Amino acid sequence: MSRIGRAPITIPAGVEVKVTEGNHITVKGPKGTLERDLVPSITVEQEGNVLHVKRPNDSKENRSLHGLTRTLVDNMVIGVTHGFEKKLEINGVGYRASKEGKNLVMNLGYSHQIIVPETEDIQIDVPDANHIVIKGIDKQKVGQFAADVRGKRPPEPYKGKGVKYDYEVVRRKEGKTGAK
Repeated sequence: MSRIGRAPITIPAGVEVKVTEGNHITVKGPKGTLERDLVPSITVEQEGNVLHVKRPNDSKENRSLHGLTRTLVDNMVIGVTHGFEKKLEINGVGYRASKEGKNLVMNLGYSHQIIVPETEDIQIDVPDANHIVIKGIDKQKVGQFAADVRGKRPPEPYKGKGVKYDYEVVRRKEGKTGAK
């Protein structure tokens, strides 16, 4: 039995969960509403303020989807109560970010500015010129948006210049040695 899959999901106060036919789940909370279609073979049962994710048999496919489904539903509950955030750092001389209206404007050493618009489910904060905070209720969308911003100028291994996650460690390389 999957250790992750059999763990119950506690629904906090103020969160409403509905599982309709076709295994469509809707989670409504103080920060917003998330919806997802789950795999038909995995069932989600609600008992009071606790959700249980069950699988019909021990086939390989159902075993692999059991823990995944439980984690997806748990992330939806966490997203509508607390939300998710990713922090990015910008390193490099002249590299900086700012927010102009609903757009993230970055100077990353190119001949032009890079402008990334904020979407309706993603909020961008720029506490200072070298840090970006991306917030939202959908964990997948927050992670993908952060990866897209990081992809505009990933950190390079020689000087460490570029956009990186705050927890990321850039492995540095030694430059060329002098000619003899």
